[in-house]
Amino acid sequence: MHKILTGATLAIVLSAAPSFAQIVKCGGGFNEFTAAMKAEAINRGHSRSTVDAFFASARQDPATIKADRAQGIFQRPFIDFSRRLISNDRMARGKSMMKRYDSVFDKMEQTYGVSRGVLTAFWAFETDYGAVQGDFNTLNSLMSLSHDCRRPELFQPQVFAALQLFEKGSFNPKTSKGAWAGEIGMVQMLPGDIIEAGVDADGNGSVDLRTSPADALLSGANMLRKLGWRAGEPWLQEVTVPQDLDWSKTGLNTKLSVAEWVGLGVKPRDGSFGASDLPASILLPQGRKGPAFMAYPNFNVYFEWNKSFVYVTTAAYFATRLEGAPVYNAGNPDPAFSGQQMKALQEKLQARGHDVGKVDGILGAMTRAAIQKEQIRLGLPADAWPTAQLLKAL
Repeated sequence: MHKILTGATLAIVLSAAPSFAQIVKCGGGFNEFTAAMKAEAINRGHSRSTVDAFFASARQDPATIKADRAQGIFQRPFIDFSRRLISNDRMARGKSMMKRYDSVFDKMEQTYGVSRGVLTAFWAFETDYGAVQGDFNTLNSLMSLSHDCRRPELFQPQVFAALQLFEKGSFNPKTSKGAWAGEIGMVQMLPGDIIEAGVDADGNGSVDLRTSPADALLSGANMLRKLGWRAGEPWLQEVTVPQDLDWSKTGLNTKLSVAEWVGLGVKPRDGSFGASDLPASILLPQGRKGPAFMAYPNFNVYFEWNKSFVYVTTAAYFATRLEGAPVYNAGNPDPAFSGQQMKALQEKLQARGHDVGKVDGILGAMTRAAIQKEQIRLGLPADAWPTAQLLKAL
């Protein structure tokens, strides 16, 4: 999982599988690294002949590393990003897919409690409904990312998971292809995810995420459930907020009950709210002058699928649109920062002791939290949206 499409596959960061300590020393010669991975596989109980066959075709792939470094699209603000991803055609095809596979979605909702719009949105963004599943050799990508010293602890376990699939006859190291980050199939699952959550929904005796929509959709739903999805509950809902709202209460770090938000003047823009005792946050992707959403507990599960704030918010919003929600009110937010402006802001925030993660020009959750703290300190509207006024004050 963990990518989007804008005409080509652009992956993002990260496995929904748990993080592990680094297993084999990264870097150095690739042949030496491969030998070390083979030795570790044998130490784990795999036969030498199986290990030799699995790793025989492994090659370093510079294109994988290049793709890993090129994720500038996530610098785009929510309104721009969401409009690029949610085209009229993608919306129409999504509704058509939900109708076409209605019985599959019924089974998915009954078994796992995940709403059909949620999986349809992921299906759309991950592979354009299965049309673009990636043409990177999966083993080569996983080995290249495991050898690279940026995030080896995330990818080395996936190599050994692929080895387990190989032993079961469901992974061919020479021909298995997918995204640059090692994900496979229509909803892009990593080998470890497939082992953990793969579902043979069509009953043919195997889990085929490449050609079976039923297998892909139910496997994705099973994975969301294992990540903490709460059956039958909402995830994101557009709201209207009063102009005198205490903006410091907005953001994912503050949770009040739905009833408490209603008491503060927050209203659903369309339809009705979830249960009054549900905890929720008010999300302002582009500050107090832009769209506003109520984020329920299920929204947090999205971050286990993908770490990008703008991707997560867009995927969650698209799921609501597929299920009948209106187009959001874009409002008139202050201009978005360029990548360079955002990096300058992140550097200033770091200098004041805030943890913003990597200085990458991307307005992620950590940068938003730091911005809001500084806005509170400076007496500015604390809506976590960067402005020229804030940058100047810092």
